[in-house]
Amino acid sequence: MEKLLFLLALLACGSGEPQDLTGKMFTFPGESNVNYVKLIPKKWESFSEVTVCLDYATDLQRGYSLFSVNTPGQDNALLLYKLRPGQYRMHVNAKQDDLYDVPEETEFPHWTHVCVTWESSSGLFQLWVNGKGSIRKGINRSGLIQKEPFIVLGQEQDSYGGTFDKQQSFVGQISNVHMWNQVLSPCEIQNVHLGKVFDPGNILSWKSMSFESKGYVILEEIIGNDKCRTSSLDPTRW
Repeated sequence: MEKLLFLLALLACGSGEPQDLTGKMFTFPGESNVNYVKLIPKKWESFSEVTVCLDYATDLQRGYSLFSVNTPGQDNALLLYKLRPGQYRMHVNAKQDDLYDVPEETEFPHWTHVCVTWESSSGLFQLWVNGKGSIRKGINRSGLIQKEPFIVLGQEQDSYGGTFDKQQSFVGQISNVHMWNQVLSPCEIQNVHLGKVFDPGNILSWKSMSFESKGYVILEEIIGNDKCRTSSLDPTRW
């Protein structure tokens, strides 16, 4: 069993070459300040709009990072953080705002589909959870997210590519990560959530993902009841 786990962890390390991760998920088995996945973008120029979508499953009750981007000169250039059940926090270039009373799934275990959008011109961001959009709130108007990002799943960066705190680490599964350098329309976000036809992310795409994993992270097939039903986690949708 130990040898099998070692081989699985080795497979998860990635080579930096794009891989089709359709029907797969990253499993973060335990609390740690060393387990994470670095996602390598297809391209990156300074941009003024963003949409990030992903699926996750966890039983954590404390706060944890879902998606962390730092740039050489900017901590928390883009960070989606879940503070506690029903409350998320969004950071853009270190400025932040919270969203409260976000509806939660009650079935356990369950997957949650989340998207977040932000545009510089208005400063507005919006959170979408399981296809339902929050109110639009203002954060960091007229800013830009700069080049050379370090994009991390599983940890919250307090410096460029490091300074992790295990009390902010993610434990559970993450899948179907996409990132665009534009704000998707509500209809496009619904298509992503429902597994309808959509254009994969042009910055990060689950169908062609370059990544490097560190520590104890497993890349495995999606398992559980969610694989047997038509949902946002249906691996055939990609």
